[in-house]
Amino acid sequence: MANSAEQIVHDALTALGMGGVYPDVASQNAPRPWFTYQAIGGQSINQLDDVVALQNARMQVNAWATTRAAAVAMISAASAALCFEPVLATSIGAPVSTYEPDTKLFGSRQDFSIWFTP
Repeated sequence: MANSAEQIVHDALTALGMGGVYPDVASQNAPRPWFTYQAIGGQSINQLDDVVALQNARMQVNAWATTRAAAVAMISAASAALCFEPVLATSIGAPVSTYEPDTKLFGSRQDFSIWFTP
């Protein structure tokens, strides 16, 4: 298992084969479509001395594509990849659609809670 929520998300999205996968933002000349992801908080856990504690991260996943239908399909696939074995994340709310006029890309984003052992 990966040692960070970022790595868990990156690996799960890459395995989908639906486009590039980037932390925070895609590179300027990245081929379309792509996913971006970022940590946006999580539950704070106090750990005991000499005990590796389970940690939590809230991760936002964004799907960017040239059509609304493609962005929706991508975020749906991302949700399935993250919420079932082996990750078992919990979705936080339903996907949100957006449009980026500068890139002319349609987007869909969703937040996930991921528990992991560092």
